[in-house]
Amino acid sequence: MDRVGILVVEDEQSQRSLLAGLLKKEGYTVDEAEDGAMAYGLLQKGIFEIVLLDYRLPDTDGLTLLKKIKELNPSTEIVMITAFGSIENAVGALKAGASEYLTKPIDLDDLLFKLRKIEEKTYLIRENQVLRETLRDRFKSEEFVYQSEKMHEVSSLVVRIAKTDSTCIISGESGVGKEVVLNMVHALSERKNFPLVKVNCAAIPETLLESELFGYEKGAFTGAYQRKPGKFELANKGTIFLDEIGDIPLVLQSKLLRVIQEKEIEHLGGARPIKVDVRIIAATNRNLEEEVRKGSFREDLYYRLNVVTIVVPPLRERKEDIPLLVDFFLKKYNVKHKKNIKGVTREARDVLVKYDYPGNVRELENILERAIVLTRGEYITSEDLPNIAEHAEASNDGSIRGTVESIERSMIIEALVNADWVQTKAALALGLSERMLRYKIKKYNIVRSSRP
Repeated sequence: MDRVGILVVEDEQSQRSLLAGLLKKEGYTVDEAEDGAMAYGLLQKGIFEIVLLDYRLPDTDGLTLLKKIKELNPSTEIVMITAFGSIENAVGALKAGASEYLTKPIDLDDLLFKLRKIEEKTYLIRENQVLRETLRDRFKSEEFVYQSEKMHEVSSLVVRIAKTDSTCIISGESGVGKEVVLNMVHALSERKNFPLVKVNCAAIPETLLESELFGYEKGAFTGAYQRKPGKFELANKGTIFLDEIGDIPLVLQSKLLRVIQEKEIEHLGGARPIKVDVRIIAATNRNLEEEVRKGSFREDLYYRLNVVTIVVPPLRERKEDIPLLVDFFLKKYNVKHKKNIKGVTREARDVLVKYDYPGNVRELENILERAIVLTRGEYITSEDLPNIAEHAEASNDGSIRGTVESIERSMIIEALVNADWVQTKAALALGLSERMLRYKIKKYNIVRSSRP
């Protein structure tokens, strides 16, 4: 990652030079200021992610300057440093927004450790901002909807690798949304203005797959009446997506390896190689490592493809995403089928959350589309979900704990509705701390559209 910029604000020249020299050796970009006025002037001209701030300065005190810095840029992380350590000073600095409070003489190893922690936090915040902007600007109509930590990790990985040109494998069970992840990677890449060509290797007969991928010359075989470019040529400058790559026969795997290594292909019946500039992204629901051990997938090809693996978790492992997906698909299919379904009942939502979805997101989408088409009311009920309702009923033990949790969930939703979804007010009404309320909201998969 790029190292953050640090401003050292210290009136003692020797101490300032010592700190600046150490930080530069560690790879940080460093500026220095000997008093508050100089520091504030530098901060107005540029952005520093971290400020090392002496508590006592010739023209002001560190606490006053800290507050001014936070007004100028609230995201700036501040490490307060003083030779006059006291609990009152430390508490005051931390309350005013300091990230850390250190006393002189400074333990340099401890300082570097704390800076690395702040740097990691800063990097994650920056990455999350990029991700939010990406999802808002580019994927308004896509089904990349989530609130789970597991899918956040997927999103974070996508943002990091998209700008690179490395090959990668998107793995996961059928229906988890591998193609949605692919669309994100391509749309964020430098190749976004060039083609994204998708090939389902399992859907094309083995006898035709080679000509589809690499193209052919006129007369290469019976019926080849004219020259035809392959998918790799069509994807030139862009991205080719090889879905179900585990189904490619061994004889074609060697040719695919050549494309990766030499960046060239040969038409069937062709006499000369053709250069191609293509990023390869593959997907599979097979365990390719196991296929390598069995000898049905080339080990060298596997390692060439598997520079980065994006594992999309099954829906049963990220059930906190289900309520958001339900709302998304309701909007989508209301428009498609010209319906006006307002939502799902609490019982129906509980049924949807309890089900394990062997077909993953694709199955959830099909279930909801069917319910939207067939329901006669304004809300989808558990009666509109007959097959999965039976499953949920079978998995419900009818325990006292389950009943209590159901009542608690209803009370929380009612309190949130009465408080206009202001969590501070709802927590006060329920007699809970805000932290405990947030935990329970997450536990019961409560979103703004939830009904008691």
